[in-house]
Amino acid sequence: MTDIAASVREFLDLTVTDVTAEIALDRHCAALLKQFHQQLLAEGIDALEAGSAAHGADYFSRDFAVGHCRRHPADIDAGAIRAFAGHWYITRNLEPNLEELSAILQGVSLFYTFLHQHSVIDDDHLEQARAHCCALDYYRERIDSFWELDPDGYNRWCTDCPLPPQR
Repeated sequence: MTDIAASVREFLDLTVTDVTAEIALDRHCAALLKQFHQQLLAEGIDALEAGSAAHGADYFSRDFAVGHCRRHPADIDAGAIRAFAGHWYITRNLEPNLEELSAILQGVSLFYTFLHQHSVIDDDHLEQARAHCCALDYYRERIDSFWELDPDGYNRWCTDCPLPPQR
């Protein structure tokens, strides 16, 4: 087991019941994301591309996984990526667009690859995460349908791609 895997496992069972636990989990994710960024640079990935990937992974991990789901990003079902990209991202941005979302999902995919390389997630979790990150046609449709909503259609739109329950 790598140091990263051991570090992550300490936080997988953390139940975020108060602000202190949420801050601890957020700090852990921030430190993990710095390691992710450093590994990308060490692998020879251009600094701008590595920074963009880390930014996307950070947005998903800290704002969605920790902030919304109150869980470690390695501890949420890979299907939560679909809820993030097909619902949460769209409703929490003034101008949701596929170009920005694609860059975010590229970072999420690379981050899950990083977690897999360090034995934090298994093969199946990685495969599912990658599949959800690549479903750009679905996300394009979700963004387009969001802009076309009539006042009575919002609840149905939300039901079509529900958010995961908070822990």
